Amino acid sequence: MSEEENNRKARKPANPRKQKADITKTEIENPTPKIENMEVHHHPDVEKKGFKEYILEGLMIFLAVTMGFFAESLREHINEHQRAKEFAASMYIDLKEDTTDLRKYIKRLNFAVANVDTLMQLLSANEPQHIPSGKLYWYGLFGGGPNTFAPHDATLLEMKSSGSLRYFSKTSVNRMVAKYDQLLQTFKANDEHQQGVYTEVRKARSQLFYFKYNDAANIVFQSINKKYRRAAIDSFIKTNPPVLSYNKVLFNQYVEMIRSRFLKNQLISTDTLNNNATRLISVLKKEYDLDNE
Repeated sequence: MSEEENNRKARKPANPRKQKADITKTEIENPTPKIENMEVHHHPDVEKKGFKEYILEGLMIFLAVTMGFFAESLREHINEHQRAKEFAASMYIDLKEDTTDLRKYIKRLNFAVANVDTLMQLLSANEPQHIPSGKLYWYGLFGGGPNTFAPHDATLLEMKSSGSLRYFSKTSVNRMVAKYDQLLQTFKANDEHQQGVYTEVRKARSQLFYFKYNDAANIVFQSINKKYRRAAIDSFIKTNPPVLSYNKVLFNQYVEMIRSRFLKNQLISTDTLNNNATRLISVLKKEYDLDNE
């Protein structure tokens, strides 16, 4: 055999089935398991905390919670103060409009009270037919005159309905608002009562005076509201327009109806309401820095 043939035989692969059988036989004869290297993890040594450290951690947690609570309270306080200032500014404007209207109302009421007093004095000292009819018309005009005041209370009503009055945290401010509201409600109740009496007064007056001359007297009154002119009043009085009746009973009934309106008491309550509104304006302006409103 040549050397080349010997080399081919040497390179010829062994029978794979025979190799597998040999490997299986070896594993059976030597059943020692294959041991792999395993990485072992060791827990680190934990240092035990002392009692003081637990106290310190608890204190830190407590401080964190407390600071969070105070921060939230401060935020709510700032928001409530801002809301209070907004309501105060709105109420400040309402009150200024109220006091403007109340001053006009008081002026008209004062004028009406003075003229009604003159009518009563004339009828107390004289029979109706002995009094110039021009005076009866002029001084008798104001017993049946309407006295109306519509408050600008939208802000106050909103605060009451929504529970927002609590934003006025200062006791003195809260009390003044409550006082003004009380006076305002009393005024409204009296004014509502006056409407019924006012209607009856007008009925009593209609039995004594012609409406066209009453209307002429009223035109004079409206003109002197803008600029008081005594000459215009005297000029009307001198015309001495005719009356429907000089009946003393009817005049007495008319005067009694006028008296039931309690114009002087109404004047006092209106003046009190105006004074309280003025003081509340001053307090709100100072408390909530409303100088620029």
